[in-house]
Amino acid sequence: MTDVAAEAQQAGTLVTLAVLLAAVLHATWNALAHGVADRMIGFSLIGLTYTAVGAVVVMFTGPPAPEAWPLVLASAAVHVLYQFGLLASYRLGEFSQVYPLARGTSPWVVTLLSAVLLGQRIPAVQLAGVLVVSAGLLSLVFVGGMPGRTAVPGLLAAFGTGLLIATYTVIDGVGVHRTGVLGYAAWMFLLQGPALPLAGWAARRRSFLPGLRRHWRGGIAGGLVSMAAYGIVLWAQTRATLGPVAALRETSIVFGALLGAIFLGERMGRGRAVLAGVVVAGIVLIDLA
Repeated sequence: MTDVAAEAQQAGTLVTLAVLLAAVLHATWNALAHGVADRMIGFSLIGLTYTAVGAVVVMFTGPPAPEAWPLVLASAAVHVLYQFGLLASYRLGEFSQVYPLARGTSPWVVTLLSAVLLGQRIPAVQLAGVLVVSAGLLSLVFVGGMPGRTAVPGLLAAFGTGLLIATYTVIDGVGVHRTGVLGYAAWMFLLQGPALPLAGWAARRRSFLPGLRRHWRGGIAGGLVSMAAYGIVLWAQTRATLGPVAALRETSIVFGALLGAIFLGERMGRGRAVLAGVVVAGIVLIDLA
């Protein structure tokens, strides 16, 4: 292996490890948010955290480059739709089915969109890794058995949410190249942040502020960890093609199951363990390229 090839391999491994760290952080913030019984309150606290931190950071970064503004605004809008889509999925379906479907849909759609719209091509081995990761995550939907007819609304909402995840991933992959990672992230969080708190206040009214006071620690912690996780992903998108980054990020589902088994005493189960192994195989294929 030449020095140039070795350096490229090391850079690729660094990106892989960074995105896997982001996946662990993503699993952590979901665990924190899951610990808030009222999900609307939990998401509202995360939105307030986005708004507050974003407002502070933009005072130092200033506005993004003019050519980045349309993408920042589009990303913020799609992120808001994603948040409401995720809430609708949780309300209409079982978490163990809708969450893997939403997250497992994203990597292969991102790979397709980035190839068609951005001309990004990835090696065959890496493409295989992306598809293996997606297949492993999507298969988690069926671990508890075939979903019944009553599960259809939740599954449709989850699939739509997955398409929104893919959409903002591609938008961010373009936008982050047009301005700095920190400034882009700060404005994106600032602009999307107020939507859920406003919706939470409209839905809860008198119980909204007491709910915030009761759960503020978990909500704020979840917001901070979420911002760190996505900041790492944005950085990775400046170093690698979008499909593999999206696939690695969505391994947070596996890390979430592992965290639940280790720290919360939740049962991993043989099916989830096997599919976790499938996802790990996909990660290895992605890093081999």
